[in-house]
Amino acid sequence: MTVRTNEIESLDDFDARLAGITSLSGWFVQSVDLTERGEVLRKVQVTGAVFLGCLFDEATEASLRARGAMLFPNLPHLPFDPYRAGLYDADELYGHDDGRTLLTGLPYAESRDAEIYAWAHDAHLHHTLETSLAIALHDHSITDALDEATDHLDPAAVVGVMGGHAVRRGEPAYRDAMDLGAGLTDAGRTVLTGGGPGAMEAANLGAYLSPYGVTAREAAAELLAAAPSFAPSIDVWARAAFEVRQRWRPDGAGHSIGIPTWFYGHEPPNAFATEVAKYFTNALREDTLLARCRGGIVYLPGAAGTVQEIFQAVTENYYAAVVSDVAPLVLVDREHWTRRLPAWPLLEALGEGRTMGQRLHLVDSIDEALEVLVR
Repeated sequence: MTVRTNEIESLDDFDARLAGITSLSGWFVQSVDLTERGEVLRKVQVTGAVFLGCLFDEATEASLRARGAMLFPNLPHLPFDPYRAGLYDADELYGHDDGRTLLTGLPYAESRDAEIYAWAHDAHLHHTLETSLAIALHDHSITDALDEATDHLDPAAVVGVMGGHAVRRGEPAYRDAMDLGAGLTDAGRTVLTGGGPGAMEAANLGAYLSPYGVTAREAAAELLAAAPSFAPSIDVWARAAFEVRQRWRPDGAGHSIGIPTWFYGHEPPNAFATEVAKYFTNALREDTLLARCRGGIVYLPGAAGTVQEIFQAVTENYYAAVVSDVAPLVLVDREHWTRRLPAWPLLEALGEGRTMGQRLHLVDSIDEALEVLVR
């Protein structure tokens, strides 16, 4: 017998689904305050039900445990919800519980993102079972939320853009990445990046401003160029991004996804990905990032991280059991990938005689990359 799974992420959803139900078998209830639902919970069968970080009165919690429900604990003293039901966005990461924002004087060091990174840094120094559990539960919840956020997308229309975090606003490479993000979004693709600064920010920015047109991109690029890098001041760098968001509002922006990590805590997330799946575990984040780009991956000039992402994706393509799982890989800048960091000759050798080889592309311009991916 197959038990139907129900994921419940709010009290309203819990109440609506409960009508006429006598058993909660197959229910996964996530971060819901059920302290006022004790009476109804004691009346239904709960064997096979899972409660993740929910709140109960003491008597109800004891009753649920005794009758076969599985309760994952509400872990205390964390600056994040390990059972969160949805992805992050820039306002949440750069905000504070008291309502302050960067534009109202909140320093980045007091933001939610910085607070979580400080916790993660301390957790790595003082490794405990509780911190390991919190990290694992959080990253599982983020993957689940990402699945829900992308469920309606055609996987073949999700395109990754990888490139160096050190690309500075105002540089030609930044503008190229921005134009690439806009071109992909205009062509009906969903841009997915590593969610950080540099080329990643530029691609998310291009997607964000795609409905606003070329003039908006030019104006935004000029505004951002006054704060070219997150070093030495994340405050100045991020505040410029939020000023752009204030001028071209998120409710009219193009959709894109960023997948950053607190592992690289010195690299703040960019403010232009409209949905942010931020992970603690970088290996999980990298695998998640690359595996979802079934529509192809564009590699802009980068360094060690970008090279790693090239060969991580190539490994999946090389061993793909089904031809349709081989995603196109497009390397931009022939000089960079054949001489400065000569990844291309090795890719050609790996692809020789294989389907993968037909989906490897080396181009010199963003227009050529767009031609490969959207023709």
